[in-house]
Amino acid sequence: MSKDKDIGTGTMLLSFLAGAAVGIGAALLLAPNTGEELRGKIKDLADDAVDKIKEYASEAQDKIRSSYEDGKDLVLEKKNIISSAIEAGKEAMEREREKKTQV
Repeated sequence: MSKDKDIGTGTMLLSFLAGAAVGIGAALLLAPNTGEELRGKIKDLADDAVDKIKEYASEAQDKIRSSYEDGKDLVLEKKNIISSAIEAGKEAMEREREKKTQV
C-alpha cells in the first residue's frame, strides 16, 4: 500500500511542477521584456525543466530496479519453498510405497 502512496505523491509533485512551469512560462511571455531577454528566460526555464525530468526519470528507474529485485527475491524464496514441499511429498510417497511392499 505504501508503494501506491509513493506513486500518488510523485505524480502529484510532478503535476505541481508541470503547472508551475506552465505558469512561469505564461508569466514570462506576458511580461514586458525584450525578445532577447525573453528567449534567455525561456531557455533557462526549459533547461531547468529538462534537469528536473532527468532527475525524476532517474528516481523512477531506481524505484523500478528496486521493485524488480524485491520481486525476484520473493519468487526465488517461493520457488525454494515449493521445491522443498515437492521433495517432502516425494519422500513421503516413497515411504508409503515401501510400507505397502513390506506388508
